[in-house]
Amino acid sequence: MRGFVNGIVFTLALLLGAGFFALQLGVLPSGADVKPPRIERWAARQSLRASISRGSEGITAPIEASDDNLLAGVKSYGQNCAICHGAADAKASTLAKGLYLKAPLLAKDGVEDDPVAVTYWVIKHGIRFTAMPAFGANLSDTELWQITLFLKAMDKLPPAVDAEWKKIPSVAPQS
Repeated sequence: MRGFVNGIVFTLALLLGAGFFALQLGVLPSGADVKPPRIERWAARQSLRASISRGSEGITAPIEASDDNLLAGVKSYGQNCAICHGAADAKASTLAKGLYLKAPLLAKDGVEDDPVAVTYWVIKHGIRFTAMPAFGANLSDTELWQITLFLKAMDKLPPAVDAEWKKIPSVAPQS
């Protein structure tokens, strides 16, 4: 039995040592224009899901999705989010096209089905090793919730709010 345990310990040490040297030699690609290995993508997705789930637990919206709050959310989205996530035309900007991890174009790939607590948490805290910044230090809690509520209702906005949403200028290159 002792030999079996020693074999496992030796194998783990060997794998850790090989991994360390692979990292030191730059074997894994680090360029933003190179697709990451499957294991890296899997590990990042698993960690992100668990972290967001844990961090957003018990969060509830302290404001209503009134027309005024939705309009304010549209305005804040236009000022802070449209450069990466697009406007109502769902076209990517030059900046968004160059992002390592593609930002979802929210008019096309929205978050309406996500729990508001998850959307709020992502906006407030950002996502490490992506271009998604943490807006919690720069926007008030009310502004964060206004953007969150706008995104939740994006596919069923009241007419006046929808009209303002469609007025946000596209930052996509004109062709």
